[in-house]
Amino acid sequence: MATLDRSGLVLEFSDDFSTAELDTAHWFPYYLPHWSSRAATAARFEVGSGLRLRIDEDQAPWAEEWDGPLRATALQTGSRSGRVGSPDGQLRFRDDLVVREEQAEEWLYTPTGGVVELRARATRDAAAMVALYLIGDEKSPERSGELCVMEVFGREVADDHALVGLGIHPWGDPALRDDFVKVRLDGDGTDWHDYAVEWMPGRSRFYIDDELVHESPQAPGYPMQLMLTVYEFEHVAPHPKVFDVALVRGWRRL
Repeated sequence: MATLDRSGLVLEFSDDFSTAELDTAHWFPYYLPHWSSRAATAARFEVGSGLRLRIDEDQAPWAEEWDGPLRATALQTGSRSGRVGSPDGQLRFRDDLVVREEQAEEWLYTPTGGVVELRARATRDAAAMVALYLIGDEKSPERSGELCVMEVFGREVADDHALVGLGIHPWGDPALRDDFVKVRLDGDGTDWHDYAVEWMPGRSRFYIDDELVHESPQAPGYPMQLMLTVYEFEHVAPHPKVFDVALVRGWRRL
């Protein structure tokens, strides 16, 4: 089985969340605020010995108008939108979305290829999901593809295995086709595991614990930002819902 080869790569982004404050040169601490607001989507988290993203008992839905009761806490590495009332915003997940709070362009880390990886623990909370995915900058509508490095539903984590979703979603990119799979991870998904995507022109590869688990003969060809997120689908105890992350790194090719 092929393994992730980091030779010929240069580390250009790294955060182990060991500082007392979140590094805002790396992370934008809101979740798609253009469809809602910064006030409603401000991230809840702890840093210092790794990152813990949280959804707390008193946390409201992030955008009830568009997404019902879904709650989310996220860190992003970029943001932009069009004017209030326009349909111009990133991750347009339904056709009738319009911008509620305009966002200036803010690009912190938007690679166009290489490797993005994280070390993280999933949750067994059946009401939650944790994920790292990359989305296009959407400076034009077709620059909207997604590379999902990992997503794990708590209901799909058992004592001896977990199902890990990964792959490509085209959204509004006509050059991409949907290529998303669920891979069985043997062992305890709530232990620390490494997840990575490697992409280059015309090809994307996905890894768990440095082992190749899926390959696709396609790849986005524009800048993409990271989306590190915990979701809650049903607001039920216990709280907080958490996503523990030890490390996020990005590599570029020489």
